[in-house]
Amino acid sequence: MLLLFAITAGVIFACGVYLMLRRSVVRLIIGLSLLTYAVNLLIFSLGDLRRRAAPIIDAVPEDQMADPLPQALILTAIVISFGMLAFSLALAYRASQAAMTDNINALQHTDGEL
Repeated sequence: MLLLFAITAGVIFACGVYLMLRRSVVRLIIGLSLLTYAVNLLIFSLGDLRRRAAPIIDAVPEDQMADPLPQALILTAIVISFGMLAFSLALAYRASQAAMTDNINALQHTDGEL
């Protein structure tokens, strides 16, 4: 099961990097979001993938408790990636309005104000 998670995360990383290397702002943002999904999957696979009990003290023996740290890290990463995605979309929208294109090379040579 861990091998399946590793292969899936690697494929998503590769797709994200490939999309980020394209010349479109939309593909750059989609690639960036794919990278965040791959990181979430990687963090999830770092935890124990077996079914365990909820980590409630004095209700379950310690060796049968699930580790809550990967879950907390994934929730934090989801919130941060959502904020980053919203900011990137707003920035890309404003930049494409100013340059009248979503080509990254054209955005570098824009003389207008953003």
